[in-house]
Amino acid sequence: VQLVESGGGLVQPGGSLRLSCAASGFTFSSYNMKWFRQAPGKGRELVANITCSGDITNYADSVNGRFTISRDNAKTTVYLQMNSLKPADTAVYYCQVLISVGAYWGRGTSVTVSS
Repeated sequence: VQLVESGGGLVQPGGSLRLSCAASGFTFSSYNMKWFRQAPGKGRELVANITCSGDITNYADSVNGRFTISRDNAKTTVYLQMNSLKPADTAVYYCQVLISVGAYWGRGTSVTVSS
């Protein structure tokens, strides 16, 4: 199982970024996917999740209405569109999949929201 995040960077408050997580090594279309984030000095927080077919999504209250999770099963990629970014969104963002009894994580992509 391999998960590779990309798309992070430095953005001004109010700006947008689109994160991608390219997955391989498992049957991507059979598994729900999640995005987490970890801000400096804080624990890892669940940001959003999406079912295997993409028909159901859920969001943390802190990002609801600003972030959108989506997936392309043909490309085995999950996305996180982030709009109206705030300094509080500064964190390393990780994608995750649960397979059997194991949780698999990517190495993360860093997002910094600052003027």
